[in-house]
Amino acid sequence: MKSAPFAAIIAARGVVLFDGALATELERRGADLSSALWSARLLIDDPEAIIAVHLAHLRAGADVISSASYQASRQGFAALGLDAGQADALLTRAVELAHEAVRRHGEPGRLVAASLGPYGAVLADGSEFTGDYALTVAQLVDFHLPRVEAALRAGPDLVLFETLPSMAEGEAVAQLAARFPEVAFMASFSAKAKGLSHGEPFADAVARLDRVPNVIAVGLNCSAPEVIAPLLRTARPARVWLAAAPNSGETWHAPSRSWVGTPTRGDDFGALARSYAEAGARIIGGCCRTRPEDIAAAKRALSMRA
Repeated sequence: MKSAPFAAIIAARGVVLFDGALATELERRGADLSSALWSARLLIDDPEAIIAVHLAHLRAGADVISSASYQASRQGFAALGLDAGQADALLTRAVELAHEAVRRHGEPGRLVAASLGPYGAVLADGSEFTGDYALTVAQLVDFHLPRVEAALRAGPDLVLFETLPSMAEGEAVAQLAARFPEVAFMASFSAKAKGLSHGEPFADAVARLDRVPNVIAVGLNCSAPEVIAPLLRTARPARVWLAAAPNSGETWHAPSRSWVGTPTRGDDFGALARSYAEAGARIIGGCCRTRPEDIAAAKRALSMRA
């Protein structure tokens, strides 16, 4: 790997700040995300809306923005009548849109992560939060490989696999990263109180990916805020940085198809960010239902800590 993204930022400020939820802000601005493709549908329908949300997070202080490709795949776009080449081109386009937002923002040093969700996200049946899908590690590698190749055509600063539910999919990411030794990879897992969503210890996932030289960070995302700090403290990485990107604190109520509970906002979200830094995280952002205002609060809180 030619260089390690994040190294200069961490050396200067101690913490890298990621963006918040893309889909949440798109919906708040009026986008219809009812499709199974979620925000990836807007790569076709309204790419400027995606750029606008990227810019909102950059203006809030995010060092890194994640492309609108979490749910993008050949299988998903096939449902819209697109062939493999067209699907790959749209995934590449997602990374290009993130680069365009950085260019428009104009402040140097901002980075683009190519976001890739787990296999379960493509199924759109909730299995992304359990890992209960009957694929071998080799099959998971075969599924993700064209997505990685499509993302890399746009030259992201790193490839981010996020909301991974299981060690099996973490192992697939380890093998994919080994195929692209010059590319920086990051892996982030969803979790419950005692470990990964599928049940394995978070510390084991960190230890496995810590052995892959071009995996630069391993973390937790799309999880309840309160489970993250205790799990971070279980990890003992030799090399990788730890990362944390909680949900807002609301939970999805499937029967009513709505979010319930009270979100963590403003100074309270900033306090969460500080708690993750104190637990060892050097990369911090937000996941479902977090907004640019929350990222701005995290930046204030982490600046105060510095």
